[in-house]
Amino acid sequence: MNILITGGCGFLGARLARTLLKQGALSLAGEPARRIERLTLTDRVPAPPDLAADPRVALVQGDLLELAQGRKLPAAGTDLVFHLAAAVSGECEADFDLGMRSNLDTTRALLEASRALGSKPTFVFASSLAVFGNAPGTALPELIEDDTLPTPQSSYGIQKYISEQLVADYTRKGFIRGRSVRLMTVSVRPGQPNGAASGFLSGMIREPLAGLKGACPVPRETLVALASPARTVEGIIRAAEATQEQWGPLTGMNLPSLRTTVGDMADALERVGGKAATALLDWTPDPAILKLVNTWPGNVASVRASKLGLLPDKDFESVVRDYIRENPGAVKLPVR
Repeated sequence: MNILITGGCGFLGARLARTLLKQGALSLAGEPARRIERLTLTDRVPAPPDLAADPRVALVQGDLLELAQGRKLPAAGTDLVFHLAAAVSGECEADFDLGMRSNLDTTRALLEASRALGSKPTFVFASSLAVFGNAPGTALPELIEDDTLPTPQSSYGIQKYISEQLVADYTRKGFIRGRSVRLMTVSVRPGQPNGAASGFLSGMIREPLAGLKGACPVPRETLVALASPARTVEGIIRAAEATQEQWGPLTGMNLPSLRTTVGDMADALERVGGKAATALLDWTPDPAILKLVNTWPGNVASVRASKLGLLPDKDFESVVRDYIRENPGAVKLPVR
């Protein structure tokens, strides 16, 4: 089996790649499992050393829009595309043209290139919880379901929702076998902060554990829907494995979420890292981030995902402890 991961050298793409390589094989859309022979990563940056050293991995470095428009990706013989590459929410709000190019134009070009293969590859698109938004004067439903009408309130959310619809139509026309999964906010992400408005939901844990100040620009009572890196990757892979009957409608599927508050997250940090960790939290409000976060739902159902055997994280404290276990070199404070 030949697989393409866009954004494959970023945190989530690299984790997905490592998981697939460890598995060694994949059952695609219910078919018998096949050995993973080639895993192509495309990104603007080099591959992590461990992935670059794996003989099954190939790196195509460059601008994804140009590569797709030039029909260089996906390559002939590609069975499965995981499309993770995107400009993040804060970047898209600050630079409209960047978001449209990186998220909408690139997705359309990649779909066209996949169609041109003529082999109907499976195409898993990483959409987002941001397709749902609290429109001014209109309250969100108390519970967001898989079939709740998306009302995005950010350029990023709009771009993701339009892309969902494109994936659905290319599937309906028989060009690809498409599945869109709506990712929850992923926490805790290791490494450096990115431009996502939700980035503080990792930074408020990651930075204090490293002995650094961590920004927490929203009130403690802010409700959020989170998923750990492990649960997120699990959901992305399961989308590729599901039969069409199991998958169901062509619309986007909500991945499972842990429903919590920012205050509960801070409390979990204190249980793990003590008061020395929470003393490093900076609760200075940021109106721009608060405006975006307040449009996002915090109570999200995932009935379709649960039928595929996908479950949310047990609690946020266990997510924090998993982060510490996986990233011991990034933790400088003593933990309990």
